[in-house]
Amino acid sequence: MKTIDIRLSTIQDVQNFVNIVNRYDIDVDLSSGRYIVDAKSIMGIFSLDLLKPITLTAHADDTDALFADLKAFIA
Repeated sequence: MKTIDIRLSTIQDVQNFVNIVNRYDIDVDLSSGRYIVDAKSIMGIFSLDLLKPITLTAHADDTDALFADLKAFIA
């Protein structure tokens, strides 16, 4: 399991992020405060406070390719 902070500033960022994450067969969660949502759910992401960095947790050991694709969103 690996964790990083990301920032999703626009609706287009959220759409691009979800498209990237859905390419991987890895369980990925986003958390903001005490709320945790599935990172593959657009509706779930919009329920979070997007004005602050969000914590991404990937539940796998080999996440290098995923994190490389997400480098534009890493805070």
